[in-house]
Amino acid sequence: MKQLIILLSVLLALNVDAKYVNGTVYDEEGQPISRVNVTVKGTNNGVTSDINGFYSIEVANEKSILVFSAMGFDTKEIKVGNRKLIDVTLAMAEFEYDEIVVAEDLAEIVVSRPVMMGGKMSKAEKRSMSYAPAFFQDQGPQHNTEDYATIHENGFRKALDEALSTFSIDVDAASYSNMRRFINNGQLPQKDVVRIEEMINYFNYAYKNPTGKAPFSINTEVAKAPWNEKHLIAQIGLQGKKIELENLPASNIVFLLDVSGSMSAPNKLPLLKSAFKLLINELRPQDKVSIVVYAGAAGVVLEPTDGNDKKKIMDALDQLQAGGSTAGGAGIELAYKIAKEQFVEGGNNRVVLATDGDFNVGASSNASMERLIEDKRSQGVFLTVLGFGMGNYKDSKMEILADKGNGNYAYIDNMKEAKKVLVNEFGGTMFTIAKDVKIQVEFNPAVVQAYRLIGYENRMLNNEDFNDDKKDAGELGSGHTVTALYEIIPVGVESEFVKDIDPLKYQANKDQVTADADELLTVKFRYKEPDGDQSKLITQVVKNQIRKSSANLDWSMAVAGFGMLLRESEYKGDITYADVLKIAKSAKGEDEFGYRSEFIELVDLAQSMSPQ
Repeated sequence: MKQLIILLSVLLALNVDAKYVNGTVYDEEGQPISRVNVTVKGTNNGVTSDINGFYSIEVANEKSILVFSAMGFDTKEIKVGNRKLIDVTLAMAEFEYDEIVVAEDLAEIVVSRPVMMGGKMSKAEKRSMSYAPAFFQDQGPQHNTEDYATIHENGFRKALDEALSTFSIDVDAASYSNMRRFINNGQLPQKDVVRIEEMINYFNYAYKNPTGKAPFSINTEVAKAPWNEKHLIAQIGLQGKKIELENLPASNIVFLLDVSGSMSAPNKLPLLKSAFKLLINELRPQDKVSIVVYAGAAGVVLEPTDGNDKKKIMDALDQLQAGGSTAGGAGIELAYKIAKEQFVEGGNNRVVLATDGDFNVGASSNASMERLIEDKRSQGVFLTVLGFGMGNYKDSKMEILADKGNGNYAYIDNMKEAKKVLVNEFGGTMFTIAKDVKIQVEFNPAVVQAYRLIGYENRMLNNEDFNDDKKDAGELGSGHTVTALYEIIPVGVESEFVKDIDPLKYQANKDQVTADADELLTVKFRYKEPDGDQSKLITQVVKNQIRKSSANLDWSMAVAGFGMLLRESEYKGDITYADVLKIAKSAKGEDEFGYRSEFIELVDLAQSMSPQ
């Protein structure tokens, strides 16, 4: 008996440091590799990477060594150490070729078959080999039913007639990754795919960190516009306070997952499952997770489970299959019901919805979705919307859900984007530090002839909404940055965008200005604490001082210029893709995760596809 107790103690001691390691396996071109064998060296413990290159494996301790092997690639060994996320790049093995003949539909197809006997493959051949399996996969429906809300760009407003401009912040970045998907697939996006504020806010900026009681710092700057040297750009930037993971409150998260038939494609449910495993690995013991799914009906596949029981959560995820119609409204009802039942006072209560937005059973119209989600947001439960897929993607519906449901919205087109949203920016995506954040700018007509807000068309508010605490606005997450750009036409500058109207008969002359010329504008902010009902006010004056633009402003202007080119905006002035590339390359700065380098590549690709 004593020996048995000793044996059990040893076994428990050996497993005390056991943990899960997740990651994605890529080739040298940055493409994910499926069917890679991942094993713990010296054991029989092994898994295989999925269609998105994702793997998740349990290791005994920090001394464990992972072995990555796949046909056609060099084997690689990596020591785990204290990491829980390990991405791997495998180099192609050396090959010679022989030929095989495949008969298909009475036509002969000659295929080069790699044989591991020496000789290097070209990049084109590597890419051809990497993508060969996709040729035989079902590519999904050929007709396109994607849906985007129409965007009417903000025009110039005369400061004498309309001195106030009021809007809600927007931390969503779905438009950028969706735009990237179009360009990477070889086509320029349609105009309404492009929401310029979401492109700008895809990137973080080197703003100063907040030091006072407010949950964010305010950063302003004024410089000349690169697309019209007579115009100015005023930048307003917020930097949210970053809360370290260990100090974040306990979470009550309900995964609401679309498993309908429209989610069967590889870039939908399979990618969703891989992406959510990254999120699961970020959970702590004090966090709880539930999983609700919906197809023709809604149901619970995982009751509330502690965050340290990762195997149970991942097993529930792995069992999901796509099929049936899409009762999105029923899923939302059930998810919020569970979130409310498990509500954590002072904690992070959130529903994470993952879908292509193609609801077709029950409440499914944009109007009915808006009414449903507005009713739920008063319960103190926040919402994160993650979009997947293409062909039938319903961007307009996803945006409504996020905008009206105290939420944020991202589009996941690959595992790198999943890692950005769910790992690198985990705090910003999952933890709200300020809600109902509104901005109101008053322009000084002594120096400002006209102005226009670049982007934020679907976030505009009535001026009276600024002081109305019942009016919903956007949320700011931990560590998030938010940037807004105003284009300004100074007094005395002739412009085709400034139109005169006939003098008014019943009102006094508005052309008399008494303000001093040393102030350009005054910006006011209102926000609430995450669990508060009463807003707080911050006011800041921006002086009429034009300086050389910083890297922060240059980068945001480059992104705005790119957005206007993609939209074929009437306000793009004389900016070209070459100008955008020049500005972006000079302002790239630190680029830890390569997001800015990728932007430069996208501009270059778009330039090659553009008729100009």
